[in-house]
Amino acid sequence: MAIASARHILVQTEKLCKKLKKEIITKEITFEKAAKKFSKCPSGKKGGDLGKFKNGQMVKEFDKVIFNEALHVVHGPVKTQFGFHLIEITSRGK
Repeated sequence: MAIASARHILVQTEKLCKKLKKEIITKEITFEKAAKKFSKCPSGKKGGDLGKFKNGQMVKEFDKVIFNEALHVVHGPVKTQFGFHLIEITSRGK
C-alpha cells in the first residue's frame, strides 16, 4: 500500500486559495507561513504538515492529488467538503 506525507492549507474560499497559491509560487510568502496564518485546519500550526498516511485515509479528492501528482509542487485549489486546499506532497513510497 502506498504511503505519503504532505502539507496543506485549508481555506473557505477558492479566491483566497488562488491568491495564496500565487503568493507562494512568487515567493511572497512561504507555504509554512501561509499555513500558519490562513489555514483553518489544526495542522496549520505545524505549517500545514499532515505527517504520513496511507492511500484511503484522506478524503478521495485529497488522495487523488497526493497519490497521483508531482512531488514538491503546490497543487490546488482542491475542493472537498471542508473547503479549498492547497496541497504539497513532500514524499511518497510504499
